[in-house]
Amino acid sequence: MEQWDPTAPGVLRLPSGRLVRGRGLRDGLPSGPEPTFGVYLLGKPPPAVAWDSRWIRWPDFRLPADRAEARGILTETLDRLDRDRVEFACGGGKGRTGTALACLAILDGVPAGEAIAFVRANYHRHAVETPWQKRYVRNF
Repeated sequence: MEQWDPTAPGVLRLPSGRLVRGRGLRDGLPSGPEPTFGVYLLGKPPPAVAWDSRWIRWPDFRLPADRAEARGILTETLDRLDRDRVEFACGGGKGRTGTALACLAILDGVPAGEAIAFVRANYHRHAVETPWQKRYVRNF
């Protein structure tokens, strides 16, 4: 299966070399191949998509409503990166998406104290927006 273009906007290469895409739902679906698995980080159910997906109830500027469930979905997602084109998305693609990508990076081997800087350097410079999102990543 064709993977993401590693040079495309929003595509993050994890230390293992696996690729994941982050985006803002308000920006619409980017050109190129569609995801085969998506994780949507929203306070209300996400719009229907044609691919397999999971919803983490996560209000804007906040943290996941169920942190154990969020960890389980992130762990499942890490396993799927070898066989799926995975995307993470929230409204704007920075705070919740950046926080989830930082946690995914921790699961892939980035030290918790370096995960925010890793995601900001390799995904979006404004990723992980709030003090409590930063604390969530450090304690993940």
